Order: sequence, then structure tokens, then C-alpha cells
Amino acid sequence: MYIKKLLIAASIIGLVVLGAISIYIYSVIFSPNTSFESETQSVFISTGSELQQVVDQLHPFLEDTDDFITVAQKKGYSLNVKPGHFVLQKGMNNNEIINTLRSTNVPVQVSFNNQHRLEDLAGRVAAQIEADSLEILEAITSKEFLDSKSVSLSESLKFYIPNTYEFYWNTSGAEFRDRMLRYYDEFWNKQRLTKASKINLSPTQVMSLAAIVQKETAMVEERPKVAGVYLNRLKRGIKLQADPTVIFAIQQKNKDFDTPIKRVLYKDLELDSPYNTYKYAGVPPGLIAMPDVSSIDAVLNAQSHEYLYFAANPEEPGYHIFAKTLSQHNRNARVYQNWVNKQKIYR
Repeated sequence: MYIKKLLIAASIIGLVVLGAISIYIYSVIFSPNTSFESETQSVFISTGSELQQVVDQLHPFLEDTDDFITVAQKKGYSLNVKPGHFVLQKGMNNNEIINTLRSTNVPVQVSFNNQHRLEDLAGRVAAQIEADSLEILEAITSKEFLDSKSVSLSESLKFYIPNTYEFYWNTSGAEFRDRMLRYYDEFWNKQRLTKASKINLSPTQVMSLAAIVQKETAMVEERPKVAGVYLNRLKRGIKLQADPTVIFAIQQKNKDFDTPIKRVLYKDLELDSPYNTYKYAGVPPGLIAMPDVSSIDAVLNAQSHEYLYFAANPEEPGYHIFAKTLSQHNRNARVYQNWVNKQKIYR
């Protein structure tokens, strides 16, 4: 009878201990372990991170990091840390957190506008993905890459069409470049290639002209009309005489793309540069900036008219006055120059 009582007591104690252990395990694994107030929290895990680095990253967002470490080790996460962008939900438990970190790398939106140089692009993109600006710049200026595509450094600007794209945060510089190249190839579909052929321009020339159009007018609705002027001039063998190309040539010569130039002077028109369209006929040999889709399509769908000239309209800032003859244009240009002088804009 005594032994029986001992066995019963031992069984009860065992069940109590087992129950306590089960409750503890359940609590460690399945109890909520987030400490942030928002509904979601983004976490960025760098390539090559180990468990302790992940814990340091998560520390502000967890109620109990020790419990997280325990579960992470039990689930083998410490041996297979994945880099990327992960989104935690408020109230997640350790099991859910680790499952998320192991398998749910959420893409990020990468945006850039019409950058002037590849250096500018690298800096802009580096602020949005894991790769730093040097890694990105090395990838997009690689001689091996440029040679494989038979493009110069300035021509290669065409591969990066300003827009918003979806990338994994842990994208490398080379992966970014290769993805952008695929987007470029998709952009130049059969329809756009046919339109380029009809205006006797290659895709590179279309984009080079589009960059000028974009710099001439910020008004998207005016771009097809401006593009029509330049196409008319090309057809007649008239130099483009586009101020933005002169500004680019000056900046390139001075190696200063940060100081704005608001006014082109007569002496600037003598600058000997292949980008000076007052001095050299045809489309420049490269792009003066990265044109966006609206500018590219403005060239491909240029407005049909007989205008050969345009000048800024001081009465409608941002817009232009168009002319068919040089005498008309000179009158329009004088009006604008007088306005500029009154504004005391000398450079």
C-alpha cells in the first residue's frame, strides 16, 4: 500500500513537472513575442549575418530575445540565416518570426528619376538596396559588361529607364545591372522598335533625343511637340541647337554636374564638344541624362507639325512659344532674353 502511494505521488509530481515544462515550452514557442506598436515592422538582414547579428537587429522589436534564441537554435535557424527584407506582424510568436525570417523575403520598391550620370544612379539605388554605391558603380561601368553590349559609358545610360521597380533588398550590384538590362529589352518591344525605324533612329538615338526633350521641358504634355521640332530639324539637316546639350558639355568639361547653369551664353556655343549641338549636327553620341518613359514615347509619338524653333514663354513658365521661321523665333527669343535680363539671371 505504501509503495502504491509513493508511485501515485511520483506520477502526480511527474505530471505536474511535465505540465510545467509543456507550458514553458508552449510559452517560449507560441506566446506573442513582439514589442512594437505598429501593425508591421520591417527588418533588414544583411548578407553573411550570423544569429547574434540577427538578434541585435531584432532586439528593439522583441519582448524576450533569450526565448527567441532558444527557439532559433532548436529550429536550426542559427545554421541557415537568410539575408533580405522581412516584415514582422504585431503579436507574432517566436515560431512565426523564425518561419518568416527563413522563407519570406519581401521585395522592396526601388525608384530613380532621370539621373545625369551613372555615379548619381549608383548613389540613388544604393540608398534602397543592400549593395553599396561602389559595388553598383563597378557593376554598371564594368569594361567587360560594356564591351559585351558594344556600348560606350555614355551610351550605357540608356539601360536604366527611370521608373519604380521591384527588387529583393539583398540584390547585388551585378544583379541590379542585369535585371535593368532585362527591363530595357522588354521596354524595346516590337511596337517601339517599329516606331523608331519609321523616324530613322536607333533605340539609342531615340533615347539620346528623348533626354534632350526632357531637359527642354518639364511639361509632359508639351514633350511630343518639342520632339516634333527636333525631328523636323533632323529631317532637314539642321543642327539641333539644343541648350541642354551645351550645358551638359560645360558641366562635362568642368567636371561639375552639381552647379546649376540657368543661362547659356553666346561664348558657350563655341565650346568644342561632340555634345554641343550648336557646333555638331545630328543626335549627340551619348545621353545627357536618363530620359523617362514619357520622354522616350514623346519622341516615338512626336507631334506632326512644321515648327522648327521654340523659345521659353515668360508668360507661361515651363511652356514654350513655337515658330516656323527664324524671324518669328528671333522675336520670341528676344522677349524671353529681355525677361531673363530683368530677372538678373546671368548664368
